[in-house]
Amino acid sequence: MTRDNKNSDRSEANNIGFIGLGSMGSRMAAHLCARGYRVRGHDVRAEARAAFEKEGGIWADAAKDAALGADFLVLMVVNVGQAEQLLFEAGVLDALPKESGVVLMATCPAADVERISKAVAKAGRSFVDAPVSGGVAGAASATLTIMAACANETFARAKPVLQAMGDKVHHVGSSPGQGALVKTINQLLCGVHLAAAAEAVSLGAQADIDPQVLINIFSESSASSWMLRDRGSRMIAGEPQVTSAIDIFVKDLGIVLDAGQRLKAPTPLASIAQQMFLAVSGQGFGQVDDSQVVRAYRAMTSVSGR
Repeated sequence: MTRDNKNSDRSEANNIGFIGLGSMGSRMAAHLCARGYRVRGHDVRAEARAAFEKEGGIWADAAKDAALGADFLVLMVVNVGQAEQLLFEAGVLDALPKESGVVLMATCPAADVERISKAVAKAGRSFVDAPVSGGVAGAASATLTIMAACANETFARAKPVLQAMGDKVHHVGSSPGQGALVKTINQLLCGVHLAAAAEAVSLGAQADIDPQVLINIFSESSASSWMLRDRGSRMIAGEPQVTSAIDIFVKDLGIVLDAGQRLKAPTPLASIAQQMFLAVSGQGFGQVDDSQVVRAYRAMTSVSGR
């Protein structure tokens, strides 16, 4: 990645802590390095170190060391449990300088984000609720959609940092938890669209229509969706590369259902979609690519797929 030392789009925040250097986080951290930020990063996988340092990052042997001297600490972890463990049990929040900020970018339930933000604020640090959409491809190209919720002054300071990782940065509200809820609604649509695409392809295949022909037609018609265009061909591939696993949608759609219950808003389509992902996970394929939700439909018909 080419390093860009121009500071014209930089805020006063120069030092970034980054925890979670997985398939998405490693690429997001690399973009921060390329913008000239001093990034101190940590991941539970020691093998992440070489690639991170190659991009110009500074490796932290312990999670709390990534927070030392940071203006903002980015958490790109798997779930809310990991975020809480790092902040409150591993000493990360205590290691973060006063007046610095925590940027939580994982997909978490809104109620949990609200609770974490209050604890962070009580400790004298600011908090940015900033989940993302766009997957590994968006992380690699810095084209993520970022849904940030925080105080206006905090957003103004964090915005250049977020823009280094995504080109669609939205300030959705001033209260942490609002970003998480927008991401939850995003995942409702993604999960339902993907399950519906799999159902359509399976219905056509049951009538002995070539699935690829169906995908080509629907991708160019009013029936198209981003999920169909992106996942369609992978539905009929033998063992597609995993960009997002089945179990991620089991988790995310569970968050959707919990939000619906908390807000007393019905989410019947999300419930049905989650059952299809859960069916595949229950077959032992929770870690395969999420396009393979189609296997749930194949299991109910005589069509084996291609």
